[in-house]
Amino acid sequence: MISNFEPPECIWSIGIYTGNSPLHLSPPASGLTPVLTAADVTDVPSAFVADPFLVRDDGEWFMFFEMLSSETGRGEIGMAKSRNGLAWYYQQSILREPFHLSYPHVFRWQGDYFMTPEALGHGAIVLYRAHDFPFEWKPEARLIEGGLADPTPFEFDGMWWLFACPTPYEHDTLRLYYATCPTGEWREHPSSPVLEGNARIARPGGRVLSFDGRLIRYTQDCTPYYGHRLRAVEITKLNTCEYEEHECSESPILSAGNGWNGAGMHHADAQEISSGTWIACVDGHRFHSAPTLAAAPSALLRFFNLLRPRA
Repeated sequence: MISNFEPPECIWSIGIYTGNSPLHLSPPASGLTPVLTAADVTDVPSAFVADPFLVRDDGEWFMFFEMLSSETGRGEIGMAKSRNGLAWYYQQSILREPFHLSYPHVFRWQGDYFMTPEALGHGAIVLYRAHDFPFEWKPEARLIEGGLADPTPFEFDGMWWLFACPTPYEHDTLRLYYATCPTGEWREHPSSPVLEGNARIARPGGRVLSFDGRLIRYTQDCTPYYGHRLRAVEITKLNTCEYEEHECSESPILSAGNGWNGAGMHHADAQEISSGTWIACVDGHRFHSAPTLAAAPSALLRFFNLLRPRA
């Protein structure tokens, strides 16, 4: 537990973007961005909100995201609801552990909802199952040992695959695993790590998508500092023996704007709501004390040292 916690110098918020593809996203004409900030969280004193993931169930939208408790210095998983995907209403904290949680990747499999939140302090990727969606989640299986950031599972060609970053403070390495089902035995791919020494496109930045016959993964560009912008990479070959990818010509797809995201953006989760119409939850940040670009890396490093697992 971190005592005497002070809010970080970067303030993250969540917005909604739309577009004609997951590679062309921008704020909606309504201008309702950001849609969630720390001020919207009512049951936990929160320093920021980030890492949003979308689920649409029975005509209603649900958003799951990290919210950083300013009392404990640990992340919890929060949930918000929406009728139209544009206007959002915070509900409550739905997952709290004695270690930091973030990146609540939620997906559906065999009629149930599952989540693989990042849990560096726990030392493993743990699969949670919703026992009362969207409010109650319980551990289902311990999948992969190790301190792995932003675990991103997805189904492709009859198998399950998972990306994760084993260098959560350098952001420069990407590992790949596979299994026959989400709860099964996960094995590391023979080409893993598929990236090393590349903070520009290594760390996952959202759900892997199938779009127009292409398999797309979002990736954080952590150069020159964490949270700079979001890129997109197309996976061109994926089987249990081979892996190939290249950066999309549309990349980068999210960059710094003004105000709430003036310092950068690093995450998106996009879904197609009708033919040629996509909606995405994104996050962005601004610097609380407006440091210069040269000072930004040290400011962020001080914050992430707070979240480094304690012995």
